[in-house]
Amino acid sequence: MNEAVKKTYNTEIISVGTEILLGHITNTDARDVSEMLSQIGINVRYHTVVGDNPERLAQCARIAKERADIIITTGGLGPTCDDLTKQILCQTFGVPLVENKAEADALYDYIKGGRQITPNNFVQALIPEGGTVFHNNWGTAPGCAFEKDGKVVVMVPGPPVECDPMFRQCVIPYLKKLSDEQIVSHSVRIFGIGESAVDDIFAEEMNAMINPSMAPYAKECDCLLQVTAKARSEEEAEEMMAPVIRHVKEVLGDYVYGQDVECLEEAVLPLLRERGLTFAAAESCTGGEIAKRITDIPGASAVFVGGAVTYTDGVKARLLGVDPALIAEKGAVSHEVAAAMAERVRAITGADIGIGVTGLAGPDGDGVHEVGTVFISMAVEGETYVRDVFMGVHRTRSFIRRMAGNHAFDMIRRWINGMDVVPDNIFSPSRPDLF
Repeated sequence: MNEAVKKTYNTEIISVGTEILLGHITNTDARDVSEMLSQIGINVRYHTVVGDNPERLAQCARIAKERADIIITTGGLGPTCDDLTKQILCQTFGVPLVENKAEADALYDYIKGGRQITPNNFVQALIPEGGTVFHNNWGTAPGCAFEKDGKVVVMVPGPPVECDPMFRQCVIPYLKKLSDEQIVSHSVRIFGIGESAVDDIFAEEMNAMINPSMAPYAKECDCLLQVTAKARSEEEAEEMMAPVIRHVKEVLGDYVYGQDVECLEEAVLPLLRERGLTFAAAESCTGGEIAKRITDIPGASAVFVGGAVTYTDGVKARLLGVDPALIAEKGAVSHEVAAAMAERVRAITGADIGIGVTGLAGPDGDGVHEVGTVFISMAVEGETYVRDVFMGVHRTRSFIRRMAGNHAFDMIRRWINGMDVVPDNIFSPSRPDLF
């Protein structure tokens, strides 16, 4: 293996904006950029947040120049007097700014139809001399990049609706061209054990790997293993990763729910569609989470027939037809009521699969169960399955709802694939530490 393949780039992300420091907005740019960089094997070593202050921004730029190979800034590219990112970064590296006529003309055309044109708008068309321009199809301020003193500097707008697509469509291809090598990455998505458990399984192997490499990442309610390879061609990189990915899937077995998908529902929808199956959901504590998640995906109408949010005991009885005596005897949060919800929504809608969810998302318990207790059920012809899940009393409402939805989609996935729907080794009520 030649040395070029072993080359790694260490990156610092500088997020510019006083509003981030004040807590007025969440710095999602750094998170999203980091995730995209990890997918092409570029290491992020530092996240820095600095306000709209030229002296402090200059200091951050000097520090980043000393310790990073790639410097990425988000924010501070607009037309106002405090938008100084380009000016400060170019001063730090001794690169002059020059007007880019194509961008100036594009700004004129963009602005003239909607508001008054002021001279400061054209500051956005100033680009580092000899640099690369990333045209902004989602706003006004173009992004840009330049190389100097062995460093790469990339600057993109701050608004997430501009930053994310520009980085994905423009910056990632630009960074991939920095080397003659191809960087290829695949994610193996996992549900049923947590990141720490996955790391424990593969730690020795991961520590010994150089190229390809493998690293676990925790998501909110599941996790993934990112496998990345650098090679002279994409085909060679794929060949290098194939045995690693195959090994991971063999070791983790049923815990793997997909490759290069974003979520469980994205993996489940094609399984349902390929088999001509439909499902419906009766939800209590999830409040429509399952219905929303599946209908967020194009093509959901082929597999999801509908559902109901039956939040109170009365609605469970009147709308779904769950026996009031059963609710009174067992309680709304129970194995039996969850099963009845799944069976009734399946019967009412005519779906092949019925899902029922009832539980306690907090902040209060019901005197019998603790917060974090959820019963997730699935009814199919001739069989009803129920998972009794305890997620821990300190989980947020949003976590409990999303995790319950994950369990529902995982049950569908397992049933379609002929796997054990309620395995003993998946997020056991006695092991909330596995989450």
